[in-house]
Amino acid sequence: MRLTGILATVSVLAMVASPAMAEEQTLKIGALVTQSGAGASWGNGMLRAAELAAEDVNKDGGLDVGGTRYHVEVIAYDDAYKANEAVTAANRLVFEDKVKYIIGTVGSAPILAIQPITEENKVITMTLGFTAQALSPEKPYTFRPNPTTAEVAQPQIDWLVENQNIKTVGALFPNDETGEAIAEDIAAAYKKAGAELTAKEFFERDRVDFIPLLTRIVAQGVDAIELDGNSPVTAGQIVQQARDIGFEGVIIRTGGPATQEIVNVAGKAATNGMFVHSAFNPAIETATAYQQRYVDTYGDQMNGFSPFFYDGTKMLFKAMQEAGTVDDTEAVKTALENISDYEGVLGTMNWTGEDRYGIAHQLDSPFYIARVEDGNEEIVASCTTSGCE
Repeated sequence: MRLTGILATVSVLAMVASPAMAEEQTLKIGALVTQSGAGASWGNGMLRAAELAAEDVNKDGGLDVGGTRYHVEVIAYDDAYKANEAVTAANRLVFEDKVKYIIGTVGSAPILAIQPITEENKVITMTLGFTAQALSPEKPYTFRPNPTTAEVAQPQIDWLVENQNIKTVGALFPNDETGEAIAEDIAAAYKKAGAELTAKEFFERDRVDFIPLLTRIVAQGVDAIELDGNSPVTAGQIVQQARDIGFEGVIIRTGGPATQEIVNVAGKAATNGMFVHSAFNPAIETATAYQQRYVDTYGDQMNGFSPFFYDGTKMLFKAMQEAGTVDDTEAVKTALENISDYEGVLGTMNWTGEDRYGIAHQLDSPFYIARVEDGNEEIVASCTTSGCE
């Protein structure tokens, strides 16, 4: 009788004490991004997106998954936009830090280099890498939360060719997987729109003097220069140097949000009249609020890729909650694939890409064409993959 009473007392105490004594666990998220060199603004935008998404759940007591609260910790490594550095960082994240989720990489070559590690170990990655090879049925743990040139180029180029009377285009591309893939996509898109990519040059990513390459391109009398595929700083240098040698034609950037960084490097005068791809519509309240939060938090201008990775990280958290686990990435992957009509800061988002990549791991979202005036984007057309108007 006395024993029963003691047990009952212990049980009651246990029931009362359990919630307070429940230990918060830590969920580690890797950020394998470019934090140094010409692509740093993209990488920092991705890293900060993950940090802000983590901040959202942490301030509410942690991410609630299956009744357990997880404090989200973001572990960041710089790959310097290099495949070998990315492999080293991926090994540390997967085998030493034991992460099961990675935001990154920025570049195409780095994501292709780390996929043997991440896919073999069922680590879910959210990559910015533009190469078509990043997504395939053989790589089921890789997702891409941002549209690429393959998704946005054609409708934008159709609109620009028609409205700016463009017949010939010149372009400079990095001499790597990203540059080669974008050059191929861009050339096909201009040809389909009725124009031609008549002059193209490839260069190593650490190059800063583009005058000889631009001189050859401008000498061919091109109507426009295309910047897609170049990092923000490099694109700014190309714009500045193109204007320095007297190019007065149209300058276009059909992918890779980087307007503020380009303006910072080239100056407002050189960028006036430039047409750029934009995912950001200031008329959307949630997008503007995210931009302001980013600026207030980091004291820096927001890179246009950042909102995609904020939404992508939030979708990843949602998938964990719906799967009821942070450990079983197969279940989380399936839950992530099943998220539809997700209301992100940029608008309604859905997974697509089955026709192009053989797997629907490519996020589809609204996008825009903007004209740069006095350093600011002014939207001139709203687009979907079906067209711009």
